[in-house]
Amino acid sequence: MSAVKQLGYLVFEVSDLAAWADFGTKILGMEVVDARRDAGFSLRMDGYHQRFFIEPGPADDLSAVGWEVEGPAALEEIAGRLADAGHVVLPGTPEEAARRNVEAIIRANDPAGNPIEIFYGPKMATEPFVSEVVRSGFVADEQGFGHVVVVSQNMDEHEAFYATMFGLKLSDYIRCEYFGHKIDVTFMHANARHHSLAFGGGQLKRIHHFMVQAKSVDEVGMCYDRFLLSGGMVHQTLGRHPNDKMFSFYGYTPSGFHFEFGSGAIEVDDDTWETTTHDKVSEWGHHPPQVLTKAYRRAKESREKKE
Repeated sequence: MSAVKQLGYLVFEVSDLAAWADFGTKILGMEVVDARRDAGFSLRMDGYHQRFFIEPGPADDLSAVGWEVEGPAALEEIAGRLADAGHVVLPGTPEEAARRNVEAIIRANDPAGNPIEIFYGPKMATEPFVSEVVRSGFVADEQGFGHVVVVSQNMDEHEAFYATMFGLKLSDYIRCEYFGHKIDVTFMHANARHHSLAFGGGQLKRIHHFMVQAKSVDEVGMCYDRFLLSGGMVHQTLGRHPNDKMFSFYGYTPSGFHFEFGSGAIEVDDDTWETTTHDKVSEWGHHPPQVLTKAYRRAKESREKKE
């Protein structure tokens, strides 16, 4: 059975192009390519010509998730599986394929209505990628750019869709309580990356967050500092996850959804991997900043009482 080979790109509709250009380059350390006057731009982070399409519009949300397949035969097979299962499949026009810098593309929706684009033949960069701020570079290329977490209305249906239609494999689950919130997230992989896709309910937008992975843990700390000093709003402080062992932090993008910047994740070997259900979000850290603020206030009040 043909399967997708990696998470190829994301498309965002954003209301502030300039803010996203600054965020993408100065915070995340990517490179703006294909800038088009008042029509958006793309972001590059590895050997692919681009990994993010930033397009103008009011939604401030995910517009499409791009999945790469090996070639035309795989694209045709997946299109047939989707159609046979009753999903609407729209063949992309040559103009749409050119817009994404790929040879061919089809479009569909997952069970939650999240837009999907499946493609082959992506345009590759002619020069090695060198970031001005993330000097070690990113873990990407054959593993895809990172991962994305999207909304799901029915977890079992969502998991079955991505397993049977795209050939994704289950990595694990996280099910727990987190500062009063119920967490129920499913993680799936397409290659050695622990997860290219995760999904759960209770989200305000199509996307909860996307993740990019640097090659050095020091890059995480430096990005954390850059983000704080730029006035960015942290969503979760530095921490390490129990499932993929990623050392990371979360912040708010200019569109209000989250990003994760991390390093040090483990990889999956399908011959030995065993799925499990984790009962915590993090081994340590990843605290909401307001928790630290409350702790600081309590300590300050305690000191003042002693004086």
